[in-house]
Amino acid sequence: MPELPEVETIRRQILWLRGREVLAVEQADVKADPRYVNLLRAVGQRILAVERRGKFLILPLSAGDELVIHLGMTGVVTWLRAAQHVRVVLRLSGRDRTRLYFCDPRRFGRLLVVPRGDRSCLPALARMGPEPLKRGFTAAGFHRALQSTSAIKPYLLSQRPVAGLGNIYADEVLWRARLHPLRPACTISPRQANELHAAIRTLLREAVRARGTTARDRGYRTASLESGSFQAKLAVYQRTGEPCRRCGKAIVRIVVAGRGTHFCSRCQRR
Repeated sequence: MPELPEVETIRRQILWLRGREVLAVEQADVKADPRYVNLLRAVGQRILAVERRGKFLILPLSAGDELVIHLGMTGVVTWLRAAQHVRVVLRLSGRDRTRLYFCDPRRFGRLLVVPRGDRSCLPALARMGPEPLKRGFTAAGFHRALQSTSAIKPYLLSQRPVAGLGNIYADEVLWRARLHPLRPACTISPRQANELHAAIRTLLREAVRARGTTARDRGYRTASLESGSFQAKLAVYQRTGEPCRRCGKAIVRIVVAGRGTHFCSRCQRR
């Protein structure tokens, strides 16, 4: 699933949408789909900004609505006509790049138009924690948010203590902070929380600069349909049996809360 670095990469590539009017919405799938809700309300409205909240793209519209995009497992938005598995097309004003395609091979993504700020049909957005790359995400506040008996990895994936981490970057930040993925969140000390906080901020910045991670399933593409490059720097994710980049011990894979989880049993003792 595209995580914060991948969604932020796409956001930066589609900033040209600002000021464009939505002239029409075309849904490629003939049958009605509950994942694409109220899209015709966008017609006639201008896109005021291109924002991101966690793993969601949010486009405020001129008449008081906003277009919310969640990429699901394999979704991408692009202006390139060569795109495949197109589900929705936005026809836009302007002389160039007059179409935006939403492509989603596995059909887990969502597009919907809601009144601006309305989270009644988006509970995941309503309960989301702070943005990790903004000033409001402090080490002290993060430590307070970790007061949960849940294991640290699924708690990070819940989006409550911090927004935007998914399976890839949760594994990576826990390795950097030397924390076992099954460690109860509430047992993490202030010093360890500081180290995890720093790892989150540093790693996400690095991944954004690399335009995200295109893993082995090659599901993620940027808005220009190119691969990210951060996969070359992954320390544990999808490296089962390979030597730890820090101590040399073989990387282990277990399942935590239904998610494949990679870690070093020497560096990340339980």
